[in-house]
Amino acid sequence: MRLLVAMMKHETNTFSPVVTDLDRFMSWGGYVGADAYKAYKGTGMPFGAYLDIAEAAGHQVVTPIAAEAMPSGKVSAEAYDFMTGKILDAVREGVDACLLDLHGAMVAETTDDGEGTLLESIRAIAPDIPIAVTYDLHTNLTQKMIDNCTCLIGYKTYPHIDMVEVGTQIAHVLMRALKGEVRPVMAWGQPALLAQTLRMGHDDEPMKTLLAMTREAERDPKVLAATVFGGFPLADFHDAGSSVCVVTDGDRALADRWRDTLVEAMWARREDFVYHHEPLAEAVGRAKALSDGPILLLDHADNVGSGGTQDVMTVIEEVLRQGLDDVAVAAVYDPAAVEAMQTAGIGATVTLQLGGKTDMPSIDLKGRPITVTGTVKSLTNGQWVVRGPMYTGVTVSMGHSAVLDTGKVEIVITSRHHEPWDLGVFTSVGIQPQHKRYLLLKSRIHYRAGFGDLGRHTITCDGEGVTTSDNSILDFKKVRRPIYPLDRINEP
Repeated sequence: MRLLVAMMKHETNTFSPVVTDLDRFMSWGGYVGADAYKAYKGTGMPFGAYLDIAEAAGHQVVTPIAAEAMPSGKVSAEAYDFMTGKILDAVREGVDACLLDLHGAMVAETTDDGEGTLLESIRAIAPDIPIAVTYDLHTNLTQKMIDNCTCLIGYKTYPHIDMVEVGTQIAHVLMRALKGEVRPVMAWGQPALLAQTLRMGHDDEPMKTLLAMTREAERDPKVLAATVFGGFPLADFHDAGSSVCVVTDGDRALADRWRDTLVEAMWARREDFVYHHEPLAEAVGRAKALSDGPILLLDHADNVGSGGTQDVMTVIEEVLRQGLDDVAVAAVYDPAAVEAMQTAGIGATVTLQLGGKTDMPSIDLKGRPITVTGTVKSLTNGQWVVRGPMYTGVTVSMGHSAVLDTGKVEIVITSRHHEPWDLGVFTSVGIQPQHKRYLLLKSRIHYRAGFGDLGRHTITCDGEGVTTSDNSILDFKKVRRPIYPLDRINEP
């Protein structure tokens, strides 16, 4: 058979001012045709798993595109049309089935349901084509996504360290369906819940118990896949929020029972999905009082992995104000600062207006740089290969990067957005994170993939930014209502 294998991934924060154009995809992780195959073959991604399984079965693979961008604002019409166009053209040329590596929370200028619209377009060309999809744990599942695929699955980990496993699982379901060995049917449901991503770590409650329930379901050979989607609450559109999906072998009643059980369990734990805040000065003060490091400080409200601008300086400024010593920061997005440091050269002393270059009108927050003086410690091209358990083997780029050493704080400054989920954000620029007392990370949960075992303590720092967990400053206009916790409701 001729199988289409493609990737199109973006987690869209509709409150983010960061532009998501085609260059953002192609410069971070975008490849077309044979280059897509070469870039992701053998990597720890669903795309890589798809290639291995299809080829092991003796099938021919077609790889029209593999594209991903760091989370940011709405995907431009040009970027969406380019990526979907590559996939749809390959379908028109003739394929027997599709294996898709998608995110599940893409909002484009032309459609609020990026993935559902793609799937619907594929089925419009080839109405009966079998389609398997791997989604992120933060998928905002829609009826259109369900109606236009054969089977789907989502990650069971956050940070996402099981990409290969779940991609492999759903690919095998599709392969069995192609042989007539199974007949996938799906049941899905949505509690009225807009859960917060800070409360979705797979080692934390309530997700730990809910994910264990999906694994219990999958012990039944009739259950082909069971997924709890935490959802992505910063994509303001109708279907944003939590959901579940159960795929069974022809047994609709079994799928419905597990769907209902999971939805009820998620709704029963709704309060546990709400994050409770702590004043920033108190959090940093607690960190200062600790003696054994590394101590992880999470600047989660400016997490580029959820669409943050990565240049809000609120938490860094508080760390400097309280005089924390032996700190490494990853990372501040400021191409102008990198350029100034390149001009000055390694070893030079520079004074910069660092960060604060981006206004955030959706939350009425102006960019505010801070004045920092330090030594240019290193300069790199920002490219490196991920060696940790998430995105294993993938070549990523932070763009031209630099390290500013203030004497107490070493700040990694980048020209492209990149979330610090792997030690490479430090080691690639010459910092040994394991020997630092403090690691200040613009991350929320993904940091655990590379840094979870390294940190002796973890302190969540409630700064500012468009990835805030404070719903009171976010103006939701499209999400279905009533929904918890925006509305204090008691029924699902």
